Amino acid sequence: MTTIVGIFVFDDVEVLDFAGPYEVFTTASRVHRKRQPVGPEPFSVMTISQHEGLVTTRAGLRIQADHTLAEHPDIDLLIVPGGVVAEELEKPPVIRWIEQCGEDIPLVASVCTGAFLLAAAGLLNGRTATTHWEDIEDLRHNFPAIKVLPGRRWIDQGNVVTSGGISAGIDMSLHLVERLANRELAVKTARQMEFDWTENG
Repeated sequence: MTTIVGIFVFDDVEVLDFAGPYEVFTTASRVHRKRQPVGPEPFSVMTISQHEGLVTTRAGLRIQADHTLAEHPDIDLLIVPGGVVAEELEKPPVIRWIEQCGEDIPLVASVCTGAFLLAAAGLLNGRTATTHWEDIEDLRHNFPAIKVLPGRRWIDQGNVVTSGGISAGIDMSLHLVERLANRELAVKTARQMEFDWTENG
Protein backbone atom coordinates (compact mmCIF):
# COMPACT_ATOMS: atom_id res chain seq x y z
CA MET A 1 0.00 0.00 0.00
CA THR A 2 1.24 3.47 -0.87
CA THR A 3 1.25 6.21 1.77
CA ILE A 4 0.22 9.51 0.18
CA VAL A 5 2.29 12.33 1.68
CA GLY A 6 1.14 15.94 1.40
CA ILE A 7 3.61 18.70 2.25
CA PHE A 8 2.15 22.15 2.91
CA VAL A 9 4.15 25.02 1.43
CA PHE A 10 3.61 28.75 1.93
CA ASP A 11 5.35 32.09 1.48
CA ASP A 12 8.42 32.29 3.75
CA VAL A 13 8.58 28.52 4.27
CA GLU A 14 12.09 27.27 5.15
CA VAL A 15 13.43 25.39 2.14
CA LEU A 16 14.99 22.42 3.93
CA ASP A 17 11.93 22.08 6.17
CA PHE A 18 9.89 20.91 3.19
CA ALA A 19 12.63 19.75 0.82
CA GLY A 20 14.23 17.47 3.43
CA PRO A 21 11.08 15.38 4.00
CA TYR A 22 10.31 15.51 0.26
CA GLU A 23 13.74 14.03 -0.45
CA VAL A 24 13.40 11.36 2.23
CA PHE A 25 10.06 9.98 1.05
CA THR A 26 10.86 10.15 -2.67
CA THR A 27 14.28 8.58 -2.09
CA ALA A 28 12.67 5.83 -0.02
CA SER A 29 10.40 4.98 -2.95
CA ARG A 30 13.35 5.05 -5.35
CA VAL A 31 15.39 2.74 -3.11
CA HIS A 32 12.42 0.41 -2.75
CA ARG A 33 11.89 0.32 -6.51
CA LYS A 34 15.48 -0.83 -7.09
CA ARG A 35 14.79 -3.92 -5.01
CA GLN A 36 11.17 -4.44 -6.02
CA PRO A 37 10.53 -2.99 -9.49
CA VAL A 38 7.01 -4.44 -9.62
CA GLY A 39 4.20 -3.39 -7.31
CA PRO A 40 3.21 -0.23 -5.44
CA GLU A 41 5.76 2.21 -4.13
CA PRO A 42 5.76 2.86 -0.38
CA PHE A 43 5.31 6.63 -0.73
CA SER A 44 3.86 9.15 -3.15
CA VAL A 45 4.59 12.81 -2.38
CA MET A 46 2.82 16.04 -3.36
CA THR A 47 3.06 19.68 -2.32
CA ILE A 48 -0.01 21.68 -1.31
CA SER A 49 -0.44 25.46 -0.99
CA GLN A 50 -3.38 27.65 -0.06
CA HIS A 51 -3.78 29.14 -3.53
CA GLU A 52 -2.58 28.60 -7.07
CA GLY A 53 0.54 30.46 -8.16
CA LEU A 54 4.13 30.61 -7.07
CA VAL A 55 5.21 30.32 -3.46
CA THR A 56 8.29 32.31 -2.44
CA THR A 57 10.35 30.60 0.23
CA ARG A 58 12.20 32.29 3.06
CA ALA A 59 15.42 32.13 1.05
CA GLY A 60 13.81 33.51 -2.10
CA LEU A 61 13.42 30.23 -4.02
CA ARG A 62 10.13 30.23 -5.93
CA ILE A 63 8.17 27.01 -6.29
CA GLN A 64 4.85 25.89 -7.72
CA ALA A 65 2.80 23.56 -5.52
CA ASP A 66 1.09 20.54 -7.05
CA HIS A 67 -2.32 21.25 -5.50
CA THR A 68 -4.28 23.75 -3.43
CA LEU A 69 -6.11 23.29 -0.14
CA ALA A 70 -9.39 23.19 -2.03
CA GLU A 71 -8.61 20.50 -4.59
CA HIS A 72 -5.82 18.21 -3.40
CA PRO A 73 -6.32 14.42 -3.49
CA ASP A 74 -6.74 12.47 -0.29
CA ILE A 75 -3.57 12.18 1.78
CA ASP A 76 -2.45 9.83 4.55
CA LEU A 77 0.33 11.96 6.03
CA LEU A 78 0.51 15.76 6.25
CA ILE A 79 3.87 17.43 6.77
CA VAL A 80 3.70 21.06 7.97
CA PRO A 81 7.13 22.71 7.66
CA GLY A 82 8.24 25.88 9.38
CA GLY A 83 9.88 29.12 8.46
CA VAL A 84 8.27 32.48 9.13
CA VAL A 85 4.77 31.33 10.10
CA ALA A 86 3.29 34.56 11.54
CA GLU A 87 1.14 35.25 8.48
CA GLU A 88 -0.04 31.65 8.22
CA LEU A 89 -1.17 31.76 11.85
CA GLU A 90 -3.49 34.63 10.90
CA LYS A 91 -5.19 32.69 8.09
CA PRO A 92 -8.33 30.92 9.38
CA PRO A 93 -8.71 28.74 6.24
CA VAL A 94 -5.18 27.36 6.72
CA ILE A 95 -5.71 26.63 10.42
CA ARG A 96 -9.11 25.04 9.76
CA TRP A 97 -7.60 22.87 7.03
CA ILE A 98 -4.83 21.63 9.34
CA GLU A 99 -7.41 20.99 12.05
CA GLN A 100 -9.53 19.02 9.58
CA CYS A 101 -6.52 16.99 8.49
CA GLY A 102 -5.92 16.15 12.13
CA GLU A 103 -9.44 14.71 12.28
CA ASP A 104 -9.54 13.01 8.90
CA ILE A 105 -6.12 11.50 8.20
CA PRO A 106 -3.95 9.04 10.13
CA LEU A 107 -0.88 11.17 10.72
CA VAL A 108 0.16 14.84 10.88
CA ALA A 109 3.77 15.96 11.41
CA SER A 110 5.58 19.28 11.71
CA VAL A 111 9.10 20.49 11.14
CA CYS A 112 10.57 23.40 13.11
CA THR A 113 8.07 26.26 13.62
CA GLY A 114 5.43 24.27 11.77
CA ALA A 115 4.60 23.17 15.33
CA PHE A 116 2.99 26.59 15.87
CA LEU A 117 0.51 25.87 13.08
CA LEU A 118 -0.31 22.46 14.55
CA ALA A 119 -0.71 24.11 17.95
CA ALA A 120 -3.02 26.80 16.56
CA ALA A 121 -5.14 24.03 15.05
CA GLY A 122 -5.42 22.40 18.47
CA LEU A 123 -3.54 19.26 17.47
CA LEU A 124 -0.91 19.55 20.21
CA ASN A 125 -3.12 20.29 23.21
CA GLY A 126 -2.20 17.97 26.08
CA ARG A 127 0.67 16.49 24.09
CA THR A 128 4.45 16.63 24.19
CA ALA A 129 6.09 18.46 21.28
CA THR A 130 9.24 20.18 20.14
CA THR A 131 10.34 22.86 17.68
CA HIS A 132 13.46 24.80 16.73
CA TRP A 133 15.59 25.57 19.81
CA GLU A 134 15.20 29.30 19.20
CA ASP A 135 11.40 29.06 19.39
CA ILE A 136 10.94 26.75 22.38
CA GLU A 137 10.03 29.52 24.83
CA ASP A 138 7.59 31.19 22.42
CA LEU A 139 5.79 27.88 21.84
CA ARG A 140 5.55 27.33 25.59
CA HIS A 141 4.30 30.86 26.23
CA ASN A 142 1.76 30.97 23.41
CA PHE A 143 0.40 27.46 23.93
CA PRO A 144 0.62 26.53 27.61
CA ALA A 145 -1.43 23.35 27.10
CA ILE A 146 1.56 21.78 25.32
CA LYS A 147 4.52 20.19 27.08
CA VAL A 148 7.38 21.56 24.99
CA LEU A 149 10.71 19.76 25.24
CA PRO A 150 14.06 21.21 24.12
CA GLY A 151 16.95 19.18 22.79
CA ARG A 152 14.84 16.68 20.86
CA ARG A 153 15.25 15.91 17.18
CA TRP A 154 11.69 14.62 16.97
CA ILE A 155 8.86 13.48 19.24
CA ASP A 156 6.34 10.83 18.18
CA GLN A 157 2.93 11.13 19.85
CA GLY A 158 1.10 8.57 17.77
CA ASN A 159 -1.01 10.43 15.23
CA VAL A 160 1.02 13.64 15.66
CA VAL A 161 4.81 13.93 15.31
CA THR A 162 6.87 17.11 15.75
CA SER A 163 10.54 17.77 15.04
CA GLY A 164 13.19 20.33 15.86
CA GLY A 165 14.57 22.81 13.39
CA ILE A 166 15.38 22.44 9.71
CA SER A 167 17.57 19.32 9.32
CA ALA A 168 15.74 17.58 12.19
CA GLY A 169 12.87 17.12 9.76
CA ILE A 170 15.04 14.65 7.86
CA ASP A 171 15.58 12.59 11.01
CA MET A 172 11.84 12.65 11.69
CA SER A 173 11.00 11.65 8.13
CA LEU A 174 13.39 8.70 8.26
CA HIS A 175 11.68 7.67 11.50
CA LEU A 176 8.35 7.83 9.67
CA VAL A 177 9.75 5.70 6.84
CA GLU A 178 10.70 3.11 9.45
CA ARG A 179 7.29 3.38 11.11
CA LEU A 180 5.18 3.31 7.95
CA ALA A 181 7.30 0.94 5.85
CA ASN A 182 10.17 -0.84 7.62
CA ARG A 183 13.50 -0.24 9.29
CA GLU A 184 15.57 -1.69 6.46
CA LEU A 185 14.14 0.83 4.02
CA ALA A 186 14.79 3.72 6.43
CA VAL A 187 18.42 2.67 6.92
CA LYS A 188 18.98 2.25 3.18
CA THR A 189 17.31 5.59 2.47
CA ALA A 190 19.61 7.35 4.93
CA ARG A 191 22.60 5.65 3.32
CA GLN A 192 21.45 6.61 -0.17
CA MET A 193 21.17 10.22 1.00
CA GLU A 194 24.56 9.97 2.78
CA PHE A 195 22.82 11.28 5.88
CA ASP A 196 23.90 10.45 9.43
CA TRP A 197 20.46 9.54 10.80
CA THR A 198 19.76 10.36 14.45
CA GLU A 199 17.41 7.46 15.09
CA ASN A 200 16.36 8.35 18.62
CA GLY A 201 14.34 11.53 18.90
